[in-house]
Amino acid sequence: MIRVAICDDHQIVRAGFKQIFSSSDEFSVVAEGSTGREALDIARREICDVLLLDIAMPDQSGVDTLRTIRQGQPDLPVLILSGYPAQQYALNLFKMGANGYLNKECEAEELMTAVRTVHQGRRYVSSQVGELLAQSFDRDPNTAPHTELSDREFQVFLRLARGATVSDIGVALSLSIKTVSTYRTRIMEKMGLQSNSDLTYYAMKNNLLE
Repeated sequence: MIRVAICDDHQIVRAGFKQIFSSSDEFSVVAEGSTGREALDIARREICDVLLLDIAMPDQSGVDTLRTIRQGQPDLPVLILSGYPAQQYALNLFKMGANGYLNKECEAEELMTAVRTVHQGRRYVSSQVGELLAQSFDRDPNTAPHTELSDREFQVFLRLARGATVSDIGVALSLSIKTVSTYRTRIMEKMGLQSNSDLTYYAMKNNLLE
């Protein structure tokens, strides 16, 4: 039996996924979380075989939560759940170590297939995400600039776009102000932007702000 933990801030979403898993004796939902900190606690207790993690979580985003999990539990399969289109987050999250990426509107059978796949130690790549990956290999000139950022750069980018200062980010991510400033410079160069307001506008235009 595959032990599954569901971390999403919407109770109705968790209930829906639990209902799907209850239809098969192949799965057992062993834990639920509604915040990023609860997701981290579940991961640290090592009580599940697969962790389903929402991107938009209170107190700590799924992006930050995933990075922290990867530092402490690098082998735990994490399947990302999102209400966002794949092109907005999927590539960056795979770079950060996600084992799979699913839109919350997926069919029940696809959800179960994805959990089986990541539990077996493989990555689950939907057809939509597969197309995005293929485009990235071909270096499509239309590729969104934020998908070219490293995982840490993407973390810093999202915080800057939300209006956090360099000092705020340093405290939140346990980095020096100098290091955060270096990341900010790299982000600006890679994305061809000039200011924090440009970052915010880009994030809003591409629906990256929760």
